Amino acid sequence: MAKKRGDRRDGKLLRNIDSMHYIMPLMYPNRCDNEAFVAERVDLTNINRYLEKKNADAPEYKYNLFQVIVAAFLKTITLRPKMNYFIANYNMYERNEVSAAFTIKKIFTDDGEEDLAFIHSKPEYNIDSIHSEIYRQVSSVRKDNNKDSSTQSMDKIMSMPLFLKKMIGRVARSLERRGKMPQSIIETDPYQSSIVLANLGSIRLKAVYHHLTNWGTTSLMCTIGERKNRWFKNEDGSEELKDSVDLGIVLDERIADGYYYAKSIKLLLHILDNPELLEKPFSEAVEF
Repeated sequence: MAKKRGDRRDGKLLRNIDSMHYIMPLMYPNRCDNEAFVAERVDLTNINRYLEKKNADAPEYKYNLFQVIVAAFLKTITLRPKMNYFIANYNMYERNEVSAAFTIKKIFTDDGEEDLAFIHSKPEYNIDSIHSEIYRQVSSVRKDNNKDSSTQSMDKIMSMPLFLKKMIGRVARSLERRGKMPQSIIETDPYQSSIVLANLGSIRLKAVYHHLTNWGTTSLMCTIGERKNRWFKNEDGSEELKDSVDLGIVLDERIADGYYYAKSIKLLLHILDNPELLEKPFSEAVEF
C-alpha cells in the first residue's frame, strides 16, 4: 500500500477512528500517564508437556518457556491488530509490522554488559521461527561479543562533551517524536517495537510493574517472573500445587477500550494453555 500524507516510516496514520480515541492523545499526550497494569498467573502444566515433546530429539538449542511466551504475544498481537497501535506526536498509528524486543545479558555478573535483541515477526512465522531467531541473536551476542547498532550509537555519544550531548538529546527527541530518527540508529531500539519483554525470572525476580516510556512507540510491556510451584483451585473446589509463572503486563490505555484489551488477554492465556497453536502460522485464526 502506497504511503499517504501523514503516514510515518514505521506506521500508517489512522484516519477513521472514533472521536474519543482521536481526542485522547490531544488531552493526554504522554504515554507514561496512560498506563494500565494487568497481572496474570499462568499454569505451566500444558507448556511443560509441550516443551518436553519439542525437546525430545535433544536439539542443540532447546525450546524454552521464554520462547513460548514471546511467540504467544506475537500471535496475539497479529490476531488483535489494535494491540499494535501506537500514539506519537498527538496522532494514532497502526504499526507496519509486529515485533518484539528484549535485553540479553552477556554474562550474569553485576558488571556484565547487556545487549538488545529485536524480532521482526511475519504472518507466516510460528514457534519454530521464533526459536531459530532468538538462537541466532543470542548466539551472535554471546559468542562474538558483537554490539547492536543502537548500543554502538550510544557508546559514541558517551565520549562527547556535555553541551553536545544535551543538544543531541533535544534534536533526537524532536526527530523521534515525528518518526524521523535515522533507522541505522534505532533499528534495535527496543522501544520501537510492538512489545518489550523482560525475563526477570532468569535473575530470580517477580513479575513486577514496569513502566512504558514516552520515547519510542511501544504500547506494550511484559515482565516474566520466576517460575514457582503455587496453589491452584480446580473446578471441583480442590486445590493442587502446580508449576506456574506470573506475567506483569502494562499497556497504553489510549489505543483501545477495556473490552478489546480483556479479549486480547483472554486470547493470550488461551494460547499459553494450548501451546500447540503456536505450531501454526501466527496469522491463523484461533477459536476461543
